[in-house]
Amino acid sequence: MDINIRKLKELPFISVTLVAANVVIFLLCQLPGNRLYDRGCLSAYEIIAHGEYARIIWSMFLHADVNHLFSNMIILLFMGAMIEKEIGHIPYTVIYLASGIGGNLLSLADKVLNNDWAASLGASGAIFGLDGLLLALVLFSRRKMNNVTPARVVLMICLSLYSGFTGGNVDNLAHIGGLLVGFVLGMILCIGKRILRR
Repeated sequence: MDINIRKLKELPFISVTLVAANVVIFLLCQLPGNRLYDRGCLSAYEIIAHGEYARIIWSMFLHADVNHLFSNMIILLFMGAMIEKEIGHIPYTVIYLASGIGGNLLSLADKVLNNDWAASLGASGAIFGLDGLLLALVLFSRRKMNNVTPARVVLMICLSLYSGFTGGNVDNLAHIGGLLVGFVLGMILCIGKRILRR
């Protein structure tokens, strides 16, 4: 019985559920009209002028096209599943969502300060949060993760950021915000676990 419970806890059902939700929402967005995009994109004007704060969350589940969706979901499925198994379902869910929200808030602040009224969307801020979380785990957790080293994680993060800054139409501040939130929360999680074990 204990073995079955342990195996159930190790299943990445949060990662799979998040991927499924993103895919279903993307398919719904392909229906005639742009209702979901119009109501969910991260738009500084709609948030500031009309108080549509839910966009800070909903925009995390919208993607511009199949390539945008696929690149985010493949990382979420594989890296997310590894991290979810490592830290547990609830901390994983909290850090993923907090990273996405944090990234969107930083992006929103920049939009307001620079009078940028262009809308943005995507799960990239939350995905970068997983990068930051993974870096915190390899730096501050005493558990070894197979084939995951600080140097490899830093290289992956640098390549991802470089790709964003050299690409077009990318919300880089959402990436940076998500990365920082994921790292800080991951560090707090690791240090908190150490204190509780004493």
